[in-house]
Amino acid sequence: MPPKRKRTKLEEARHYLSGGGVLREDSDDELGVEDHPWQWIYEDSITDNPNAQRRIIGARMGTFACHIGDAVLLKAPVSNEAWVAILHSFSEESVEDEDGDDMVEKKASMLWLSSEKEIRNGKRKRTDFLPHELYMTADFDENALSTINGKATIMSPETFAHKWPGGKVPRSSKEHGKVFVCRRGANTRTATYTEEFKWDDVYRGGQDLDGLIELVKSQTVRTRKRKATKEHNLDNFVIGDGDSDDHDPQTPRKKRKLAPGTPTPSKSRQLTPRKFATPTGRKIATKKPLEFTPLGTRILSPAQLASSPYQLARTSLHVSAVPHALPCRETEFAEVYSHLEAAITAGTGACIYISGTPGTGKTATVREVVAGLQSAVAEEQLDDFYFVEINGMKVTDPHQSYSLLWEALKGHRVSPSHALELLEREFSTPSPRRVPCVVLMDELDQLVTRNQGVMYNFFNWPQLRHSRLIVLAVANTMDLPERTLSNKISSRLGLTRITFPGYTHTQLMRIIQSRLEGVGKVIVESDAVQFASRKVAAVSGDARRALDICRRAVEIAEQETLASQADGGKENFAPDTPSKTPGRQGGGKHGVVTIATIKRAINEATSTPLAGYLRTLPMASKVFLAALLARLRRTGITEATLADIVDEARRMGLASHNNSLETYLLTPESTPPAGEHRPDPTIGPPSKRGRPAARKEVEKSARMLGMGSGARELAEAGVIGLERGCGERVGRVRLGVSDDDVRGALREDEECAGLFAHAG
Repeated sequence: MPPKRKRTKLEEARHYLSGGGVLREDSDDELGVEDHPWQWIYEDSITDNPNAQRRIIGARMGTFACHIGDAVLLKAPVSNEAWVAILHSFSEESVEDEDGDDMVEKKASMLWLSSEKEIRNGKRKRTDFLPHELYMTADFDENALSTINGKATIMSPETFAHKWPGGKVPRSSKEHGKVFVCRRGANTRTATYTEEFKWDDVYRGGQDLDGLIELVKSQTVRTRKRKATKEHNLDNFVIGDGDSDDHDPQTPRKKRKLAPGTPTPSKSRQLTPRKFATPTGRKIATKKPLEFTPLGTRILSPAQLASSPYQLARTSLHVSAVPHALPCRETEFAEVYSHLEAAITAGTGACIYISGTPGTGKTATVREVVAGLQSAVAEEQLDDFYFVEINGMKVTDPHQSYSLLWEALKGHRVSPSHALELLEREFSTPSPRRVPCVVLMDELDQLVTRNQGVMYNFFNWPQLRHSRLIVLAVANTMDLPERTLSNKISSRLGLTRITFPGYTHTQLMRIIQSRLEGVGKVIVESDAVQFASRKVAAVSGDARRALDICRRAVEIAEQETLASQADGGKENFAPDTPSKTPGRQGGGKHGVVTIATIKRAINEATSTPLAGYLRTLPMASKVFLAALLARLRRTGITEATLADIVDEARRMGLASHNNSLETYLLTPESTPPAGEHRPDPTIGPPSKRGRPAARKEVEKSARMLGMGSGARELAEAGVIGLERGCGERVGRVRLGVSDDDVRGALREDEECAGLFAHAG
């Protein structure tokens, strides 16, 4: 047997994009092989107004002509299929060609006819469809005239049986592959049908188009049923398991397990069984025939696994624990939900930019929104859609995003370059059967490439007419599009932007207390929760940081309890307790998290090697870091020059009440002896000369002693990036560590009292 020939890229594309249309042979192409320009056919009507524009009633290409009301075949460019549509109207649009020149593109508005393969709801789908049967729809789409590949003939089943008693059109006939029967109208999204009609009675030409559309609309359901909305009550924000009342969009309970990269439940039953993984790293398996009888599985709650209240509290406070609801994000949840639901229902593309500091619930809220929408699909309240998550921190190359998106859509894994080619063809091809796709692009700043091609494609595809792609871009900075991306990319991002503010201390208290509701025993005092919330809210408002601190405090309290039980009830406290008063070391309440326990947890959290190194730095290096942070906050740019940092340090020194800074680092003005030139030991500008020696008041100059040595020491340790080979004052500096780590390590430092208040 000869070896099997490997498919070419074009053949693979045809294989992947096939399905849903009707088979179409290329051997009898009515348009011919020559590429003639399309020309309009105008109505031959005489009017009294000489300036009146004549109505376009058809189009001609060589010897081929089509008119309003004609059924035509639209050829898919990469597959051996075609779609059938009825011409409704014609129009022109000015577009740019590949060379950037303006050209006029002739288009036609078409009314789709769908095959039974395009009915998306398997439960309501009819099973009595006939061969070559199409359903009339009320869905319009605008396509270029170049997609027309010939004319089609629509007739009733009785007319078809009378003309071809055998039930098939002979292959030798010119009408082979062009004749279809229609006896019902349908809505492919809701799987609702009209009553059976006779095609010859309801449609005889273009003059019956409006009546046919009204017939289909009146007897089919345009959108799936929706729950009635009522006033939003925050007390009943969490949806109960047995609650059947109507609610506004809310964060649902975790009563289902839906994988983020799989299609929605109603769609998964129609796909070929397959197994694939999204970049989240979790295996996602769709329904697959089992070869053996699986064992029963149970989902256990933390209360069934934890043997003590401490273990239950630690499990609930872990950042990876999924809560029943997301408190303090009701407004953002409803906003994201409404935008996504509107885009999916309308079948259009959209871009939504979500920004906010780390730990403010951006990704968690989006996942809950998608889970709620998937639950609505399972309950037949929303149209089907795909969902795929692309995390910039979990892909080695931004171009792998193409492969992940194509794998989620079609289930085939291809190379990034091949996936890009297939996605371009997929989103630019007209198709009435395309299912909307929601893409969550998390950690957006990690997907920026040198030429920004990945960002451009993902933000440009939703603008295409046939893509039905919805992109949710999540980033930590509000001005990332304007600061990092080019204008042509930021303009495609659109105006739909949602900002997640940092949590306040009251919101953090509510989040922590909601996690501890099911513990049953008071493990953490309310004052301790308030203290931890205020500490975190004053720095970043990061909920993950607050949960980590409280979780570590619970561990400390548990260790104290176990140690006390091992010693027969005798108190045994760790020697590194921050309080020096023996009576306050245990907080007076053994085994309970108090404010003192929270302080120990905060000290442990900030006692990193980096924090320890920063606390041991000399005064000049600490002032340099404070001035750098203040400058970055003032300008909003990620780097600054040495001259700007020195000037910022001088302003901070003059404004602060730190005696050590004024005594050792601010250089006083003085007059040097005649003929002596004072060397400049710093990177600051030289001091002025010619001051009277007898002047009583000594002024401060712009020089800051030790700034040069401090910058070099920080650069050698990797705390900052210092540009080499440039002049001392024009060299650029960039912070090499997190600014939150620097502030947290030096905010309580006695030598830096008052400095980091200016640095934010």
